[in-house]
Amino acid sequence: MPISGTPSRAELVEHLVRTRIAGDVATPRENNLSHYRKLANGDRHYWLGLELGDRWTDEQDVLAVMAERVGVNDDPEHRYGQDTIDPELTVAGLERMAGRLRKAADGQQRVLFATGHPGGLLDVHRATAAALRAAGCEIVVIPDGLTTEEGYVMQFADVAVLEHGATLWHTHSGEPMKAILTALERAGRPLPDLVVADHGWAGYAGQHGVDAVGYADCNDPALFLAEAEGTVQVTVPLDDHVVSPRHYDPMTAYLLAEAGLG
Repeated sequence: MPISGTPSRAELVEHLVRTRIAGDVATPRENNLSHYRKLANGDRHYWLGLELGDRWTDEQDVLAVMAERVGVNDDPEHRYGQDTIDPELTVAGLERMAGRLRKAADGQQRVLFATGHPGGLLDVHRATAAALRAAGCEIVVIPDGLTTEEGYVMQFADVAVLEHGATLWHTHSGEPMKAILTALERAGRPLPDLVVADHGWAGYAGQHGVDAVGYADCNDPALFLAEAEGTVQVTVPLDDHVVSPRHYDPMTAYLLAEAGLG
């Protein structure tokens, strides 16, 4: 089942479909449409740390962007059942992200990693951080003692996460990233040159004016809207919590190889 080494593009596409990181994904169509509707109706939980104003109040406009950038079914009458992520769009997103990682490595930039989906993506971020550190980048160490209403903002294996009740916490909120960037500014420390993240961690960073790239599922439209508007530089479409986090290893290997960091 696992792919050893770095897959070719065709091998990665096949792997993404086989493991349901892309292709026919587990997230049902009705869940996708519900989230698009809630975002359009102004539910800030689905804005992922962004300020969308009144620019995306029509859920059909949101669906159109998701069809273009993610590969979900573009038929508004398809309301139940299977939905999809186009694996070619996933790989294209990885290739765009690789270009930004290469720029960070060439400039030995300060990079901050964070995840709201530690059960799926923690090791993707950890491996990317390790590769950038080896290339001479500074991996930003977050200030101690940061909290939000949901819990403690911590850092494990170079990746900022939310901890709650001695457990790494799944969160869509932008508040943890806000806590980090605010604390850095108050301490007179420079902000990151790049944030590599997901969920509200990526959204808030981009909204704050920091270069941000990230990953998002087909039921999390905000980061794709942000990419369309230029607030987030790259958003890679994928199922962000498949059966095993090891399924993401070939994807990570491909990303790092494309960035010249493998």
